[in-house]
Amino acid sequence: MKKDFILPDIGEGIVECEVIEWKVKEGDLIEEDQIIVDVSTDKAIVEIPSMYNGKVDKLYYGEGDIAKVHEPLFGLEIDAQTDTQQEAEVASLPKSVAESSLPPESSVIAGLPSSTKVLTTPVVRKMAREYELDLTTIKGTGKQGRILKEDILAFLAKDEDALVPKSEVTLADEDRVEPIKGVGKIMAVRMSAAVATIPHFSYVDEMDVTDLIQLRQSLVDAQTSDEFKITLMPLFIKALSLAIKQFPIINSRADEDFTELTYIASHNIGMAVDGKTGLLVPNIKNVQHLSLLDIAREVTRLTAAARSGKINPQDLSGGTITISNIGAIGGTVATPIINKPEVAIVALGKIQSLPRFDDQGNIVSRKIMTVSWSGDHRVIDGGTIARFNNLWMGYLQHPATMLAAMI
Repeated sequence: MKKDFILPDIGEGIVECEVIEWKVKEGDLIEEDQIIVDVSTDKAIVEIPSMYNGKVDKLYYGEGDIAKVHEPLFGLEIDAQTDTQQEAEVASLPKSVAESSLPPESSVIAGLPSSTKVLTTPVVRKMAREYELDLTTIKGTGKQGRILKEDILAFLAKDEDALVPKSEVTLADEDRVEPIKGVGKIMAVRMSAAVATIPHFSYVDEMDVTDLIQLRQSLVDAQTSDEFKITLMPLFIKALSLAIKQFPIINSRADEDFTELTYIASHNIGMAVDGKTGLLVPNIKNVQHLSLLDIAREVTRLTAAARSGKINPQDLSGGTITISNIGAIGGTVATPIINKPEVAIVALGKIQSLPRFDDQGNIVSRKIMTVSWSGDHRVIDGGTIARFNNLWMGYLQHPATMLAAMI
């Protein structure tokens, strides 16, 4: 009998994905759990396995096509008795297990057997296509002979005629058209929805982080582990959580009909990361229960994952408030767009050494940062965001108060 594999939900808000590489072709015999195709979402690369033994009847998309969630991805010819038996086995499993038809979203696992003749990754295959290279002629130096990006570069270095990608040869002054897809398209849809449905208002203030920088340096000096790096971000995140305890409305969300407001108990604080696949906002779960060092570990882990594109969807879902450190790139003031369904977001400007007056009226150099808030005016008014910001900045400008609040 014939059976279609329906592409399931593979992440929060994802309605489509790009077909990167088929591991099989029509007519191939396959086994249960064999990887059939690699697809790319706006967040990472996902391997899609087969749930059955059988023969590939139809591939509904070509490589580079956009596949839709809840629509057929590929078709199989399977034995009717096997189908009935496997469905019965799935039905007998607990619901939480039966619904887990896909592995965690990740990059291609190193060392995983491939149904093709060449062991490599979708990124390398795409690179080979751009340069019109035959991968079977390139010796892989990775595990089990896997061809790495470095192997492609080494091969190209020996062939100067191959150095220009064939797909990128264009005439001078020729317009270039690229489809809007992946993270760019998802971001466009989400930001448009946020602007269209949320009445934003902005609030800007400046914060003296001189003492905070000194505290951070003392933590760095005392740190003996090399597994993570202590930056200012863990301090910003922890102080935000402490302030939320007194202003829980900042950590709330309204339903779609705006008839209920839910105060979220978990402080799942997101941080915008400019990653390889575009802007991602992983969040640290339950910050209210974490120490500064715990938060620093999570900041290091999530930043590295987001920048590589190899991040678990769970790290991207469930956020309750967001920090955008735009100042790490440049700029002093921003007007961030709320990460729906959250009700507030703050953008951090770059730190500047500026003249300020001390208590005796003397001009001194201080480290000043501008903070820019955007709030959902249906939920938060100006007075609330101002008082909340004052408390948050108070913890950061006088770190002893933050440390005392953590006891």
